[in-house]
Amino acid sequence: MATQQDVAHGSRYNAYMALFMATVAMIVCFMSWSNFAPLSAQVATMFHLSVGQKTLLLATPVLLGSIMRIPVGILSDKYGGKKVYIILMVFILIPLFMITKVHTFGMLLVAALLVGMAGTSFAVGVSYASVWFPPEQQGFALGIVAMGNMGNAVAALTLPKISASYGFTAVYHFLMVLTVILIILFAIFCKEMPTNKEKTISGALSVAKESSTWYLSLFYFLTFGLFVSFTNLTPVFLGDIFGVNAVTAGLYSALFAALCTLIRPVGGSAADHLRPMSMLQWVFILIAIFSAVIMLSFKSQAIFIIGIVGTGLAAGWGNGVIFKMVPYVSKGNTGAVTGFVGAVGGLGGFFPPLVVGWIKGWTGSYEIGIALLIITALICWYVLRRRFIKGDVHIVQ
Repeated sequence: MATQQDVAHGSRYNAYMALFMATVAMIVCFMSWSNFAPLSAQVATMFHLSVGQKTLLLATPVLLGSIMRIPVGILSDKYGGKKVYIILMVFILIPLFMITKVHTFGMLLVAALLVGMAGTSFAVGVSYASVWFPPEQQGFALGIVAMGNMGNAVAALTLPKISASYGFTAVYHFLMVLTVILIILFAIFCKEMPTNKEKTISGALSVAKESSTWYLSLFYFLTFGLFVSFTNLTPVFLGDIFGVNAVTAGLYSALFAALCTLIRPVGGSAADHLRPMSMLQWVFILIAIFSAVIMLSFKSQAIFIIGIVGTGLAAGWGNGVIFKMVPYVSKGNTGAVTGFVGAVGGLGGFFPPLVVGWIKGWTGSYEIGIALLIITALICWYVLRRRFIKGDVHIVQ
């Protein structure tokens, strides 16, 4: 059986095809994962939702997509990313079809929960793409595959226009067609990664014993959670506070998601050459600063956009830096570590919309929710500085 080192120095075609297809498939999956955010105003009207119900709907897909990253990442390591990716995309077709048929909020939540499986594509993509590249190139390679997060931006740009032109159900027919196309292309053009059939679930779960797994999870809770939360909440903020229409709000949401995604491989590439933890402390400081700008900007749309842009750039850079370190935590268990780190990061996208919606309903203010983000950034900065900057722990030398 081929080893990871053999693969890393093997067929360049297989490596770059794996990287390309894993990225494109993740884009399509993330479009499904984030489908409700750009359509939130329309869905709220159709189902007569309160602010709390709307934020619950936005958060629900994130829940399953986060928790299930752990087992899906382990399965990808054990049985192969190609197989798992194809099975995952076939499954996603079910809730996409369900959404076109539901008529109650309860059933819509069930469909939203199931479509959350699309978020596990991240764990599969990282596991599948990473084995084709040597360690010194993995920061850049994983930054590229993680650009599949761009699916959030693509959804924000396209889905409101499709809904406005062809109707609500046309959105989900469009997503189903894209998913079927990717299933076929993945089956034809991608080669399965080498796997270790003797690997056990308990062995993969051993990564939970590594303290570095949990530190990276905490940091990713902030950076990736911020990406998911703000991609979903930006249209809500712009619509509720500034009265921006759904299509324009979707464009701003796409801007945020695009900045977060495009800067990610730059952060990963920089982490190939510089000490990652040293860069992360500045990421957390910048997130705190730009979050403060957002908190103070709810009377000025222009300042709000500046805060969103700055936060997106800082969070995206941080995402790239963090995932440079993932393959070093436990050799041969990249999918498992990705699952844990990605799961906690996804939960960072699950809770904030709920908390923000609850605080808004209780106090009538969004500012308190943003203040909690600043506190979280400062906690991450303190932990990072104490453990990795002043301490003697080094994930990557």
